[in-house]
Amino acid sequence: MESQSMMLYKSPSFRTPPFSYQHPENAGCNKHQLDKADAEIRRSFPKMRSFLVVQRGHLIYEKYYNGHESGSLNDLRSATKSFTSILTGIAASRSQLPDLDAPLLGILERYTQRQSDPLLQETLTLRRLLTMTTGLAWQTGKKLGEPLIHRFHRSRHWASFALSLPVMPEMVGRFQYRSIDTHLLSVVLTECTGQDAYTYARENVFEPIGIEHAAWLSSPEGHSMGHIGLFLTSRDMAKLGVCCLAGGSWHGQQIISPDWLNQALQTQVEGYPAFGDYGFGWWTGKMNGQTFSCAHGHGGQQIYLFPESEAVIVFTADSKVSRWKNPRPLLQQFILESMD
Repeated sequence: MESQSMMLYKSPSFRTPPFSYQHPENAGCNKHQLDKADAEIRRSFPKMRSFLVVQRGHLIYEKYYNGHESGSLNDLRSATKSFTSILTGIAASRSQLPDLDAPLLGILERYTQRQSDPLLQETLTLRRLLTMTTGLAWQTGKKLGEPLIHRFHRSRHWASFALSLPVMPEMVGRFQYRSIDTHLLSVVLTECTGQDAYTYARENVFEPIGIEHAAWLSSPEGHSMGHIGLFLTSRDMAKLGVCCLAGGSWHGQQIISPDWLNQALQTQVEGYPAFGDYGFGWWTGKMNGQTFSCAHGHGGQQIYLFPESEAVIVFTADSKVSRWKNPRPLLQQFILESMD
C-alpha cells in the first residue's frame, strides 16, 4: 500500500485544471495581506505545497511551493473523509442508501463475525458513522493520532476488522475521531450502489464539475478507502469547496443535495477544542467571528469554507511527515483580515 501511494504521489503533473480568475483587489480583497501569508509560508512552513484563495467562485490568489504545480496531485489524507461524506449524501438523496438512523448491520452482514458485538445492531447507522459516534473501541491521541490504525491497515479484511471491535456503551453517541467509521461508509456505499466510491465519485462529482486528474487508493477487499487515499489537484479541491458553498450547485447543475449540505456542514456533535466541532465528515466552528467548515488531513491538507465571505481556502503540504505545523494561524492573522 505504501509503495502504491508513493507511486501515485510522484505521478507526472497533468494539465492545469481551468478556473475563473479575478484579481484580489477587484474582488474587494486586500492583496497585501495575502502576500503576508505567502511570505510567512515561505519563512515558516517548509513543507507547504500550495495555497489558494477563491472568493465568489473566482480564484483570486494561488501560490505553489517546493516544486509543486497546479496540475500536481495532492495526497489528501483524512480530508478524504469529507469527500466520502459528500458521496454518502448524493447516494442518500437518491434513495440508494437507508435512512440516516436505520440499522446497517444487515447490509454489512457478510463482513461480520460470530463474535461481533450485539450492540452493533443498534449503533451502526449512517448518522453514527458520519459523526464518528458509533462507540466502536478505538484510541485517539490529542493530535488525532490513532495507534490502532496501523493494525487496521495491516489487516487483509478491513471491514471485518472494524466490525469485530467491541462497542463501548458509554461512547455510543459521543464523538471520537475514528477513521474506521468513515471507511465503513465507503463499504456501505459499495454494497448499496454496486460501485466503489471512486467510480461513484467520477460519475457523480468529478465529471460534472470537470475533475479529470484524480486517484483513490483501495483497501485489500477492493473498496475505496473511505478515510484516506484520495488524490486531487489543489484547484480541484477548491472546486468542491465552491460547489458546497453554492448549495451543491455547479454552473446550474445540482450535484449535491442542499438539504444534505445543510446538515453536513453544520455542527452535529461536540468535537475537540483544537480542531472544532463535527458535522457529517466536516469539522465546524467559528474563526475571527466567521462560521467555517473544514476538510482536514494530516500534514496540512485543508479545504476551508467561509460562507459569510463566500470564500474557499485550500492548503496542501507534504503528507509524509510525523510532525507538522497547522496553517490555521495564517487564516487568523492574514487571510480573513484581507476580506474584512
